[in-house]
Amino acid sequence: MDKTSNRPAPETLQGQIAELKRERAMRTNVYPRLIDSGRLTVALAARQNTALDAAIETLIRLAEREGGQHASR
Repeated sequence: MDKTSNRPAPETLQGQIAELKRERAMRTNVYPRLIDSGRLTVALAARQNTALDAAIETLIRLAEREGGQHASR
């Protein structure tokens, strides 16, 4: 655990998963505004979210193979 929060240390798989999930949640809130303002296209947002979701799933599978606990899907 990170000493300054209840989050896992960022260098661990669990910490990386938590950080990517935090980023995904942020995008869910921010991307619609960026799309509405014309600063981001729907296609680019979808592509970026698909890539991020794939990275999250990859790290979760890696954590499962290593037998470690991970953040829930």
